[in-house]
Amino acid sequence: MDKMLLTDLLCATLALMLLWAAVVDIRTRTIGNGLNLAIALMAPLFWWVMGVELWPDAAIRVAVAVGVFLLFAVAFQMGAMGGGDVKLAAALALWFAPADTLFLIVLMSLAGGVLTVIVMIEHRLKKNEGRPEVPYGVAIAFGGLWLLAQRFLNHFA
Repeated sequence: MDKMLLTDLLCATLALMLLWAAVVDIRTRTIGNGLNLAIALMAPLFWWVMGVELWPDAAIRVAVAVGVFLLFAVAFQMGAMGGGDVKLAAALALWFAPADTLFLIVLMSLAGGVLTVIVMIEHRLKKNEGRPEVPYGVAIAFGGLWLLAQRFLNHFA
């Protein structure tokens, strides 16, 4: 199988997994460990197909993913994110170069802000009690899908 086709298949698989994570998070407010693990375990295959060197490039991606995990673990401790969201963001960070991961975090934050406003409005309109739960997996999926789409939309640049 040609590496370009394999790369496209891996990216399409990741895109479908992110869409699934968003749908499940909207329905259940959870993202399963199996899905997060599958996304993380596919990253080394993606690195190999893309020619990412193990040292230092892949090692840097792992370090950045650990940093993303720790950053969002703080948000989890504060009650701002769920555990599945933290793991999804870290698993997704394995797929991208550090600069792209930073852009991913910015996209996730912007999408998360919009999503939070929508959820809060819905919560108030329905006059629900308690604190609204934001399906932040939707924002994470949005950021990942945006970056994946750039591969196809900006290939002439």
